[in-house]
Amino acid sequence: MPRQRRGPAGVRRALTLITLPVTAASLAAAPAFAAAPAGAVRAAGPPGAGVRAQASPSAPPSGQTVGGPRLASRGVVAGTAPGVPAPPKIKAASYLIADADTGQVLAAKDPHGHYLPASTLKTLTALTLVPKLDPNRLVRPSQKACDTEGTKVGLTPKMQYKVSDLFHALLMMSANDAAVTLAEADGGMRRTLGDMNAEARRINARDTLAGSPNGLDKDLGLNIRTQHTSAYDLALILREGMKNPEYRAYMQAIDFQFPAPPTKKERKKGKKVGGYPIHTHNHMLPGERLAYPGMLGGKNGYTIAAQQTFVAQARRGGHTIVISLMRADMPPSAYAAKLLNWGFAARGKVAPVGSLVPPGDIEQTRKDGRSGVLPDAPLASDDSSRMWLLVGGGAVGALLAITALFVVLRRRRRLEAARYRAGR
Repeated sequence: MPRQRRGPAGVRRALTLITLPVTAASLAAAPAFAAAPAGAVRAAGPPGAGVRAQASPSAPPSGQTVGGPRLASRGVVAGTAPGVPAPPKIKAASYLIADADTGQVLAAKDPHGHYLPASTLKTLTALTLVPKLDPNRLVRPSQKACDTEGTKVGLTPKMQYKVSDLFHALLMMSANDAAVTLAEADGGMRRTLGDMNAEARRINARDTLAGSPNGLDKDLGLNIRTQHTSAYDLALILREGMKNPEYRAYMQAIDFQFPAPPTKKERKKGKKVGGYPIHTHNHMLPGERLAYPGMLGGKNGYTIAAQQTFVAQARRGGHTIVISLMRADMPPSAYAAKLLNWGFAARGKVAPVGSLVPPGDIEQTRKDGRSGVLPDAPLASDDSSRMWLLVGGGAVGALLAITALFVVLRRRRRLEAARYRAGR
């Protein structure tokens, strides 16, 4: 008995049963991929967790990690060599020790963990804006900038300040009002944050999301989901910034005469501008009470939510070590000295556990097999075009599946029709 020929209704039913799930799955998958973070690809802790103690230190990464697979660890990873002790034990949630000349990471603890940066974020503000703003340009701060919470240099809308003055206040004494005024000079808060996040992506600091130019968090309604960085990224940022002579000069300044409106006494003497001295907050610079031999510069930070944060570089014997630490339990200079001492002792002896990647594109895999893989897009939360690209890609994939299925069913229909006619 000849086989019954499937009519148009049967074909339509088959198409519907198969293509609707394919289309729905494709469209649903696109936003899910678009929402994936673009920082180091690794296993994530609970949303918004500042300290990743909830996860096991041996939790495997969900993919490859920026700087090398060993840097996915949330515990301590370190190179070993005869005569070199283990890295110092410090009460910080995260840290990194690296050879700044070669980029070799010598030891780290949860280096890609996301934490609140506090004022260490100002290293990114400076990295972004120092090359963009003329140091001699005069800027008048808004009243809003002058009213910024936290540490301030004491700006007033009654006078204009040179950009170089503002950078001294930013990096020497961590002035939050100077940070906001520099953002205003760059075209406003939205533009500056966009520039900062773009600069972080350029240098492959993919764990970093700037929500402010000064690192304030709770005062601005920010939390770990809306502003974060990592020990790894802080080392990348400072290492890149210190290549710029202007950036280095601001970092290394110890005393500076900051301009201010003249007092009555000064006005009587004919002075149009007064001023007062400001002093560095980095107590490890030469001549300071906690001076560290060879200290090149660094930046500290503190908020109640972030706790103590710090990043610094020092140079001895022709070699430079960069260290960073996050969420420490006390002012960081003593911890930083221990990390730097270990770095200088271990450099050239221990095998590296990863690398500080260079700016720009990174190869998917390197011949030495030690470098990680970077995602190919900025933070998904900042890039709606990525979501639409993926949605469109999902829709196109579904359409191709429908077309292929239609061609197969149409060919089957013709064959069955031929058989039907031959059997009559």
